[in-house]
Amino acid sequence: MKDFQYQIVDAQPGDLPRIVEIYNSTVASRMVTADLEEATVASKQKWFDDHSPDSRPMWVLLIEGRIAAWFSFQSFYGRPAYQATAEISIYIAEQYRSMGIGSIMLEKAIVESPRLGIRTLLGFVFGHNEPSLSLLRKFGFEQWGLLPKVAKLDGVERDLAIMGRKI
Repeated sequence: MKDFQYQIVDAQPGDLPRIVEIYNSTVASRMVTADLEEATVASKQKWFDDHSPDSRPMWVLLIEGRIAAWFSFQSFYGRPAYQATAEISIYIAEQYRSMGIGSIMLEKAIVESPRLGIRTLLGFVFGHNEPSLSLLRKFGFEQWGLLPKVAKLDGVERDLAIMGRKI
C-alpha cells in the first residue's frame, strides 16, 4: 500500500457526475457491475438521493481534492425487518486501484455500522471477481450464498456470490 493523504467525506450532490464516471469505468470489464451499458447522471439521481448521512451514507474518498473512490450503503430488500442490514458497494477510479483504498473504506464502514444501526453487511459480488472477494474475506466476510449462472455477460454465464458479515 502506498503512502498518501486522503479524506473521506459524505458525498454531495455535485459529486454525482464523478461517482457515475467511476462507476462507468468498471462496466466494460464485466467484473464489477451487471450493467451492460454505461449509466447516466440522470439515471443515478434517485439512487443517489436515497442515501442519507444518518442511516445509508454515501462517502467519497478524496486524494488531493479529487474523488478517487466512493462507498455506499444501500437498504437490503426494502422491508422494515431488514432495516439493520445493508448492502455495500465500493468503486475505485482506475488510477487509484491497488493502493489499499478498498480496505480503508471497508474498515470505516465496519467501524461506522453500529452508529448507523447496521448489524449485518452484505456484498453481492460476481464469482469471478477475485479481488473484491479477497477484500471482503480479509475483513471477515463469508460466503453466505451462491447464485449460480444468474448473470449473462457477453454470452458468458456468471455466478453471484452473496458475502456477509455480522457486526
